[in-house]
Amino acid sequence: MSDADSSADRRPSRISPTTYGGQAVLEGVMMRGRRWAAVAVRAPSQRIVVRSDRLPEHLYAGWVSRTPFVRGLTVLWDSLGVGMKALMFSAEVAEQGEAAEQQAGLDKPVQWAPVALMLLVAMGVFFLLPLGIAGLLELAVPNSIVIHLFEGIVRLALLVGYVWAIGFVPEVRRVFAYHGAEHMTIHAFEAGDPLDDEHIGKYSPAHPRCGTAFLLLVVAISIVLFVLVPSTDWTIRIISRIVAIPIIAGIAYEVLKLGGAHAEHPLMQLLVAPGLALQALTTRYPEPGMIEVAVAAFEEMRRREAESTAAPSPEGASSSPPPLS
Repeated sequence: MSDADSSADRRPSRISPTTYGGQAVLEGVMMRGRRWAAVAVRAPSQRIVVRSDRLPEHLYAGWVSRTPFVRGLTVLWDSLGVGMKALMFSAEVAEQGEAAEQQAGLDKPVQWAPVALMLLVAMGVFFLLPLGIAGLLELAVPNSIVIHLFEGIVRLALLVGYVWAIGFVPEVRRVFAYHGAEHMTIHAFEAGDPLDDEHIGKYSPAHPRCGTAFLLLVVAISIVLFVLVPSTDWTIRIISRIVAIPIIAGIAYEVLKLGGAHAEHPLMQLLVAPGLALQALTTRYPEPGMIEVAVAAFEEMRRREAESTAAPSPEGASSSPPPLS
């Protein structure tokens, strides 16, 4: 579908009482509910391979699921693990072909060493590098507010530049198209539309609960936080950038959750607008076959969720926080 579609076709969907999220993987989509996650991948044979996995309910029961800021960190950490499993599964299907179609699953343990390395690199590039670059400016402009604002601008430029650059990789462009298919499928469900090409295709590939919007909020909140709490001591500056990451992430999740729950409010629309704009870089309008894969993942997740509703849930599980889309 062309980007020239009318604004009416890009209207935001109504938010359902039950919210779902997910992510794009290699030639596929992972959809995540409150109790189950499902992954659908287009194999080299063109078959759609679907697997599902039960989410750890103990992470979403009791006070954790009802405590603002803490619940966001729980969801984000678990989403990282579930997302890595889905990515490993999709890579296995893509590399091994027919053998993986029968044998690949989501039950393999996550290799946390590369995940930890990835997080350390991200921390260094997006938090400590901007601090170092801003420190060079401080030699000429000894104004803490200006320096912290400049640090935030550098952090934002690095984020946008990274997303823009990887969009030129053909494989990543296809992942971005599956990302769009995931969002459009969730839009259609939340609006109460049938999950077919005709109805899903009229929605925007951008979604207010997207992880891209979350990252942008992290940058924006970090700018405000570090300007309000300045320090001239470099040791404190470095430690604060590391320690503040979970605090900033918790705040960003709550803001994103609030924006998704009140998407029609003018203030919330203004708040999520930058995140929706940034998704022009991280989403694409998908091919019809990609929508088919997204629907397969969504329907499998919904089927599993429906089967589990008859079973008693742990106390507090019904109020579990929604995942990012």
